[in-house]
Amino acid sequence: MNIEEYISSGILEAYVMDQLPPAERAEVEQMAAEHPQIWEELEAIELSMETLALATAVAPPADVKAKLMAKIGTEDLGEEDAAPVIPMQRDKAFGILRFAAAASVFVAMAAAVMAFTYWKKWQSAEGRLADMIAQNAVFAENYNQVNQQLDDIQDAVAIMNNTAYKRVVMNGTDNSPQAQATVYWNEATADVYLSIQNLKELSQDQQYQLWAIIDGKPVDAGVFDPNNGGLLVQMKNIGPNAAAFAVTIEPRGGSENPSLETMQVVGNV
Repeated sequence: MNIEEYISSGILEAYVMDQLPPAERAEVEQMAAEHPQIWEELEAIELSMETLALATAVAPPADVKAKLMAKIGTEDLGEEDAAPVIPMQRDKAFGILRFAAAASVFVAMAAAVMAFTYWKKWQSAEGRLADMIAQNAVFAENYNQVNQQLDDIQDAVAIMNNTAYKRVVMNGTDNSPQAQATVYWNEATADVYLSIQNLKELSQDQQYQLWAIIDGKPVDAGVFDPNNGGLLVQMKNIGPNAAAFAVTIEPRGGSENPSLETMQVVGNV
């Protein structure tokens, strides 16, 4: 059972006002014995009602005591001197005032119970609203991420289908026969994109490096990790006359010259 929901249900206020049947009273007492939080809530409700009753109590009129003393006499008389017994009659005004005072206290206490109950429910609703706002923020962030991913996919597909890009398939070498990656190179704009099909994971101090072979010399085309995500990874621009592309394993951050003994894939333009 959710303790907060149980407290905000109003059953504790009804218990303090003695408005519950015996079975429900026993349930509240058992819950209070098992959960200190409920016991503390009961004490807080009782204290608030007691404070409210004292604050709203109505004093009887000042002449009530004088009238009462006049009816019964203020001296201790013997049997002979005793004044004749006069039947007391209820002072209707006093009865009405007393009834009104009791009624006002009851109404005030009932109003306090209702206010306290609705305040608890408002707190609970406010908490749920905050949770919903937080969830909506997460949904919005996820939605934006999904939209961004869709945009990236559309851009990648557009590049792959653009005939201005040369598609260079790089197959695995003896170092990694199963490895494969593809370069999309626009010779006119020098844009280079890399698609990773199958490259093994590397240690934290290593990275893959793409090279373009231009006039028989390797030219750095950028470093990358095998788990970059997305369909395409944008690499450094490569000008015209590239005859081939290759990928080697280098220290993290890349090298000025390729480590040919670590070459993973290579492909001719």
